[in-house]
Amino acid sequence: MDILNIGSHRAVVTYNSTTDMLRGEFLGLNGGADFYASDIPRLKAEGANSLAAFLDVCEENGIDP
Repeated sequence: MDILNIGSHRAVVTYNSTTDMLRGEFLGLNGGADFYASDIPRLKAEGANSLAAFLDVCEENGIDP
């Protein structure tokens, strides 16, 4: 298990050999925000997109992330 920092948030990163994909899942959020990619640069970009979408939904609904 490895940790990836995206902004001020941390995500656990795992590798799935069946799909040959990396998966990230943010820690410490009140809901699930995961993301997938085949390489680290794309994983970081997908993580940033996933986090932004999650935070936007929280803000729209008045929920503390």
